[in-house]
Amino acid sequence: MTDQQNQVLRILDANLNRSTEALRTIEEYTRFILEDTLLTEKAKRLRHEVQALATDLPLVERVYARDARGDIGREITTDSEYDRTDVADVVKAGLNRLKQSLRALEEYGKIIDPAIASRFEQLRYEAYDLEKGLITQDAANERFASLQVYALVSGAENESDFKAHAESLLAAGIDVIQLRDKQLDDEQLLARAKTLRQLIDSAIERSGRFVMMIVNDRPDVAKLAGADGVHLGQTELSVSDARCLLGPKMIVGVSTHNAEQVNQAVLDGADYLGCGPTFPSKTKAFDGFPGLEFLEWVAQNCALPAFAIGGITVENVSQVAEVGISRVAVSGCLDLTADHREVISKLRLRLQSDQEESQFECDEL
Repeated sequence: MTDQQNQVLRILDANLNRSTEALRTIEEYTRFILEDTLLTEKAKRLRHEVQALATDLPLVERVYARDARGDIGREITTDSEYDRTDVADVVKAGLNRLKQSLRALEEYGKIIDPAIASRFEQLRYEAYDLEKGLITQDAANERFASLQVYALVSGAENESDFKAHAESLLAAGIDVIQLRDKQLDDEQLLARAKTLRQLIDSAIERSGRFVMMIVNDRPDVAKLAGADGVHLGQTELSVSDARCLLGPKMIVGVSTHNAEQVNQAVLDGADYLGCGPTFPSKTKAFDGFPGLEFLEWVAQNCALPAFAIGGITVENVSQVAEVGISRVAVSGCLDLTADHREVISKLRLRLQSDQEESQFECDEL
């Protein structure tokens, strides 16, 4: 073996160790802190794939080339290497270490085996996806921390009725309002969206309490009206396409009806999920009902903010909370004729009380 081959194997060995160590650090975060099955599985799979590729590199030669005691890097340190104030710093450092080590494995791997180098390149892009999911989820959980009751409203028969409905919801303490209307033409829809923006801004100014504005399906209308974001169905634009129009800061939510769609939404970088339909609805017809079983799966496997949707009322919302979902999107029970303050208060109270009861039962166990 030439000196150069020995040196390359030493580099590969060091970076294989760095990448798997970094992935273990990230995996512990997704598993024990986020308690997110989907991201944990992705981190674990990446770690196993790096380890599998390592078997294609000569182990004995790598070990013989290893010289941890003589590595000059042991003596070269910076203050930032020990600057960890919280778990976010640990994860950020792990992600940076992972990307850098995979790049080194890709470049130096070309000298040993171009096919292995190509696979390390693919894993590097998968690491970027993992980073995207982690950062998006962290930001989303912070933005949605206080948001629990989400109202879906139509544009109504006229602007006067629309304003009255929106103002009543805002006065009653709604957290999110989504404008969803398939009947209005583009000009009318944009006018309603701009009106809603003005009403929400005025309410925020008066109360100091944040209320989120979302537009259904239409990123163009959302952007022109100054909405906080857009909500997409499974047959609408992709998350990445919506972000091309809206930029990285606006919120993108996605409707999901099964585990595969949830997983894809997380990987795509969605900010929140609409999960359902849960029960039959008076306002929209559905072909099938994933129901409470799907909500329970979401609660147990995904830490991204999730709103149960579909036929949810004051009478059945406790069933939603019992399976672990603490946010709901509603329409029928907050129509123009409802006592908005009473309905929102009861929804929030029952979501919170059932969540606290479930937590108490877990603590007792």
